[in-house]
Amino acid sequence: MQQEKPIAGIIMGSSSDLPVMQAAADVLQQFGIPWEIDIVSAHRTPLRMVQYAQSAYERGIRVIIAGAGGAAHLPGMTASLTALPVIGVPVKSSNSIDGWDSVLSILQMPNGVPVATVALNAAKNAGLLAVQILAANNPALYEKMLHYKAQQAALVEEQAQLLHRKP
Repeated sequence: MQQEKPIAGIIMGSSSDLPVMQAAADVLQQFGIPWEIDIVSAHRTPLRMVQYAQSAYERGIRVIIAGAGGAAHLPGMTASLTALPVIGVPVKSSNSIDGWDSVLSILQMPNGVPVATVALNAAKNAGLLAVQILAANNPALYEKMLHYKAQQAALVEEQAQLLHRKP
């Protein structure tokens, strides 16, 4: 991790979520955003979850990415405890119903407790959304995101040209 004070937090329900959630950390690292990562289970360590969510802002965190599988209450419960934006990553876990239980648990939040939800196992998109949220008030980061999007467009153009060159 970085020496700078983290401004993005990545939390997950168990260590088995790490292979998915690592993609969010990789994106934050790519954009030079200081981040922290932790295991915070809504069901097995609810007081740890409360402490994490309620102290995040004071510790300098400005966006939280929360991944969870199965019943997937971590993103929603975290969002209920903080005014920071929370991005939920549904994780297809060993006890999952093809991931749908996780998707719906995070997606179907009641009015008043919003959680931005990305696709199943899409921690990379969660990382990118966190960058965009942070870039709203950071011109240098906004420019990095514009550059990233231009690279994505150039890649598509390159692929299209290769496709049309085939005999």
